[in-house]
Amino acid sequence: MKVLIADKFQQSGIDALESMGCKVVSLPDINPDQVAGAVVEHDPDVLVVRSTKVFADVFKKANKLALVVRAGAGYDNIDTDAASASGISVANCPGKNAIAVAELAWGLILAADRCIADQTADLRAGKWNKKGYAKKGLGLYGRTLGVIGTGNIGREVIKRAHAFGMPVVAWSRSLDNATAKQLGVTRADSPMEVAKQADVVSLHVAATADTNNMVNAEFLAAMKPGSTLVNTARGGVVDQAALLKAMQEKGIRAAVDVYQNQPSPTDSASDIDLAKADAGKITFVGTHHCGASTEQAQEAIAEETVRIIRVYRDTGDIPNVVNRASKSAATRLLVVRHLNKPGVLAHVIGRIGEAKLNIEEMENVIYESAKAACAKIQLDAEPDEATMEKIRKGNEHVLSVDLTIIE
Repeated sequence: MKVLIADKFQQSGIDALESMGCKVVSLPDINPDQVAGAVVEHDPDVLVVRSTKVFADVFKKANKLALVVRAGAGYDNIDTDAASASGISVANCPGKNAIAVAELAWGLILAADRCIADQTADLRAGKWNKKGYAKKGLGLYGRTLGVIGTGNIGREVIKRAHAFGMPVVAWSRSLDNATAKQLGVTRADSPMEVAKQADVVSLHVAATADTNNMVNAEFLAAMKPGSTLVNTARGGVVDQAALLKAMQEKGIRAAVDVYQNQPSPTDSASDIDLAKADAGKITFVGTHHCGASTEQAQEAIAEETVRIIRVYRDTGDIPNVVNRASKSAATRLLVVRHLNKPGVLAHVIGRIGEAKLNIEEMENVIYESAKAACAKIQLDAEPDEATMEKIRKGNEHVLSVDLTIIE
């Protein structure tokens, strides 16, 4: 199996893949526009990326490529629609960077509250402004932290909030009262409720069509004057122009690791409007999309990436696949018990094809001693009785045929 790594990746992960017998091609400094060419040149079975964008042309030009592993949690840098259209699986490594991102979120919260970055910049410029900065720190103890998204990262942020003595109000689509009680938080009915109640709002949702510009002008208007917005999720979650306006007009503090239209990992210059705004009038703390960039997190992600590839190689299964349909178009389940002999499944599939039916999903379970098996075939429509009879009678090794409706 050949693995192309089109990004920086831990040496421990490369060594583990090679010890499994994989042929590894590592291109740590590749440009996103070069990935398709590299896939054509090296013809890998598996592609591994971190932040490198994987465009549609990669999948259109691929030959053997069957799996893309995002060495991290989010996967919005991969065109999953194009991958799905080409029958290529995409998997990720959820939860492995949760502590690292939570630690950065808290670093940003503290830095925004105490203007740490601006104070450091002034000291480096030879300025001393104790009186000015002494007035800006609000303090965190007893203030309310709002958490939007209570997945792995959000929960790690909540744990640390308790240590700072901050009550937490949280919202997530999946958050119920029992889980809120377990986490020690107050459950909000909507993101807007979090905005209204919190002194600090921390975002931990995936980038989806539903979360695009979730933090917009209306959301920011609901936030308290002088409160802090922390974004270590994805740049598209926040309307950046609306955020800048709220910073200028109502003193919203921004602590940000991700941005709309942010530079690629290989760029050396940035043009981020939040960072260029007047530091004397607004509070902005920014980092370079490095939430998961700790040695601990990257080792854990590398280990999980290797595990995904190993399971795929050994079993054909793909852990953490993100682009498998949650529900197929299947309406009928055809169950065929049969002797484990050559040609039986070819017979069954042939009759299904003759009937112009589509197989949505299929599993063939082999029983102990390998003498018999059971094929479970999901179909998009019901086969007529003539087709059922052909399947039953057309091969001597077919034991029984049953059909049920899929609810």
